[in-house]
Amino acid sequence: MSSQMGAIFRVSTFGESHGPAVGCVIDGCPAGWPLSLDLIQAELNRRRPGQNRYTSPRAEADVCRILSGVENGVTLGTPIALVVENTDARPADYSEAQSLFRPSHADYTYATKYGLAAGSGGGRASARETIGRVAAGAVAKQLLQRLFGADLCVNAWVQRIAHLDCGEVNRPIPVQAIEASALRVPNPSAEAQMKAFLDDLIQRGDTAGGLIRCSATGVPTGWGEPVFDKLEAELAKAMLSLPASKSFEIGSGLAGTFAIGSAHNDAFVQDTNGKIITRTNHSGGIQGGISNGMDIEFAVGFKPVSTIRQPQDTVTADGTPQKIHIQKGRHDPCVLPRAVPMIEAMTWIVLADHALRAHLNRFEQLQGPSPSEQKRLR
Repeated sequence: MSSQMGAIFRVSTFGESHGPAVGCVIDGCPAGWPLSLDLIQAELNRRRPGQNRYTSPRAEADVCRILSGVENGVTLGTPIALVVENTDARPADYSEAQSLFRPSHADYTYATKYGLAAGSGGGRASARETIGRVAAGAVAKQLLQRLFGADLCVNAWVQRIAHLDCGEVNRPIPVQAIEASALRVPNPSAEAQMKAFLDDLIQRGDTAGGLIRCSATGVPTGWGEPVFDKLEAELAKAMLSLPASKSFEIGSGLAGTFAIGSAHNDAFVQDTNGKIITRTNHSGGIQGGISNGMDIEFAVGFKPVSTIRQPQDTVTADGTPQKIHIQKGRHDPCVLPRAVPMIEAMTWIVLADHALRAHLNRFEQLQGPSPSEQKRLR
């Protein structure tokens, strides 16, 4: 089973939903860079369950520990291991479902591939696996913002839940409004409608999907590879590897297939500072697989959470028809609010990997601050 991504900035995740712990190992992070555990923890706090009634009630603090690769708050250039213990695992909640294939879960496919599947909470297929991704993304974010400044930033938000859309989002991205929202929706009136819709679904034991949009600003020109490792292809793979993700669109996306070339082409112009930009951004900040300096804009679609509290048809391992009615277990009625930091983390990881690919010939820049500068940064 492959659990690794990246060519230079390589991330491996480990652990099961109801096992002892989950986490990640990061290889390829340059030596000599300050790394804040508090900033890693802050990102994990955005992802953790139990934030409000629209997230899983599982009571996990998700406290992160650094096991290796960092000394006195500075990276050593060796693998960085981060771990979060599972303190509220309840594998017994899944005992009634162990002999049945839960609809739209990974039970059947894991069983056919490996001959067995984790008996509790989906194992590696659970969204709890994403703790390692969010932790690694926080490391990538710190590295890139040290190298390229705070103008390089990644922000995502919930654009739509089921049929309810939040409408046009103003620029610059209203980060404070997004984080102040229980659903991470930057439109209070739309959020109120979404909450009412989800409250009804919760009462009926049902779930909803939707769409998350993401914008990466300040990305330098020239990141990405021209053929198989195109930047949008790497982003698509990263996003579609997230649990419950079902679609990926960049720039104009599917809408661009209805346009004609004269309307869709991004004309090059020069801004007031003499920088070459494009008048429009239908390309989503990437052309020929390489960043063009414009904002990278994409959207990720998520299906409804598969665990619902309603009777459903299924079969046993020998194909015998059965009814399954899951009463226990703790699940989100909609994955989107907690998927926002996951999408941001995966974007940071992809960007960090391609930044290192693009700047290997400037190795001196990646050596980190001098010893005196390290003391100042701490």
